Amino acid sequence: MQRNALPTPCYIIDEAKLRRNLELLHRVEERTGCRILLAQKAFSNFAVYPLIRNYISGTTASGLYEATLGFEEFGGETHVFAPAFTDAEFGRLCQICDHISFNSFTQLMHHRSVWEKANVSVGIRVNPECSTQGEHAIYDPCAPGSRLGVTKANFRPDLLCGVEGLHFHTLCEQNADDLITTFAAFEEKFGEYLPQMKWLNLGGGHHITRADYDVEALVTLLNRIQQQYDVQIYLEPGEAIALNAGWLDTTVMDIVENGIQTLILDASAACHMPDVLEMPYRPPLLNAGEWGEKPYAYRLSSRTCLAGDVIGDYSFDLPIQIGDRLTFADMAIYSMVKNNTFNGMPLPAIAIQHENGDCEIIKEFSYEDFKNRLS
Repeated sequence: MQRNALPTPCYIIDEAKLRRNLELLHRVEERTGCRILLAQKAFSNFAVYPLIRNYISGTTASGLYEATLGFEEFGGETHVFAPAFTDAEFGRLCQICDHISFNSFTQLMHHRSVWEKANVSVGIRVNPECSTQGEHAIYDPCAPGSRLGVTKANFRPDLLCGVEGLHFHTLCEQNADDLITTFAAFEEKFGEYLPQMKWLNLGGGHHITRADYDVEALVTLLNRIQQQYDVQIYLEPGEAIALNAGWLDTTVMDIVENGIQTLILDASAACHMPDVLEMPYRPPLLNAGEWGEKPYAYRLSSRTCLAGDVIGDYSFDLPIQIGDRLTFADMAIYSMVKNNTFNGMPLPAIAIQHENGDCEIIKEFSYEDFKNRLS
């Protein structure tokens, strides 16, 4: 199928770009001995898991459902972290997971009788209390009062019996310099416990496949850690795996004038790319510029009733017409996993653009998908 024959709105996974990301991540594994896990909270399109598992070591999950998906569809190693686990789900997690990281010693002890009998490696998430985020406080696990990870003041060495790993996750779309800074803070507070550990999980937020990412600095750090402490290192990138490897195609349904021209699209920020409002950020749009950069300027919005459902302001070389197709870039990550049916908006179809250029629809949604979320 040709790209322009796909319905809109439609998410399109770019197989060639996905493979290029994976090849880079695989080289990091080969050069350092680290194991890279797909953080499914960012990207969990299991149709491409057979491709991804050729390059990296497994998946990581934020709860039972993601862990089950990784176990069933990916294979490899299955890891899970959550701020708390219910008794009902924990037994199943012990059956399907290789590693379970606890957020507190209270949770570790509450579930001890179960995990001690299971063939699972457990760890504790710690908080290095080292904030390196400049813009997005909502994503800063080291912010004052954070509920994520055990601080040095609350760490319990007397309860480490059976614990085989330490875990920290503090980054969001960041470069290797911030990981180096964070590891220094971690090492100062918790490094004394590494000699008794089997593994160290450095979490996610590593933008390894971004063009300006300092891969050499990452490799140097990982090799130093493994040589000094003899631990297996894990990285849990989500965005880096599918960064710039997806699109969202949409159609202009109407043009509204009220001081500015607003394009009404069949795609929605609130429903189909929630991070646009949550981060917030302005998603890249193919063949468009900043407001005022090109001759024809428009605000891009949606057909929902939410007044603030605005994607962003853009400019174009030529006037936009009703019926034109527009393409947003970098729409594989934190889009499909977070979309919703607010206002009864249909969910976009999902397609794969194969390396030969052909497109294949792998999922379409209907009224039943909306109805079955409700009761």
